[in-house]
Amino acid sequence: MKSGLGISPPSGPRKDGSRLSVVLDLFSRRVIAWAMAACQDQSLVEAALRMALLGRHPPAHLLFHSDRGSQYPSEGYRALLAEVEITASRSRTANWYENAVTEAFFGTLKGQCVERVCLQTRGQAKQAIFEYVECFSHRLRRPSSLGSLSPVVYEQLMC
Repeated sequence: MKSGLGISPPSGPRKDGSRLSVVLDLFSRRVIAWAMAACQDQSLVEAALRMALLGRHPPAHLLFHSDRGSQYPSEGYRALLAEVEITASRSRTANWYENAVTEAFFGTLKGQCVERVCLQTRGQAKQAIFEYVECFSHRLRRPSSLGSLSPVVYEQLMC
């Protein structure tokens, strides 16, 4: 699970400088929640986490892994995890391998979505991200790690 990577258009930074936070299910490689805002802070990651909790109702004692961004040790974020009995896990410093699935998602998102179109507004960026995640990534993308099944089909067969 990852948060806080910036999304910027190929023409250079927008004035609104959108930031994206995602929550990935490592079992199915599915984006279960995402949030976008102008600032990369605790409210952004909390918004993505709350969306994930509303959509999935995870069992207690789940592990929530993130990178070492400064927004993750915040009091509000830690309190939200504790409230639903989720354990926080953070990557070691300068060890992107521990977050490889999410790093790969962001690389693919940038290469297949964000860099192919000129996004001038946060609204355009949100629409492009929604279409990429909901229409392509969940239903059409077929990672070899899932036996060449889409994340939606993989979850249906395995759960």
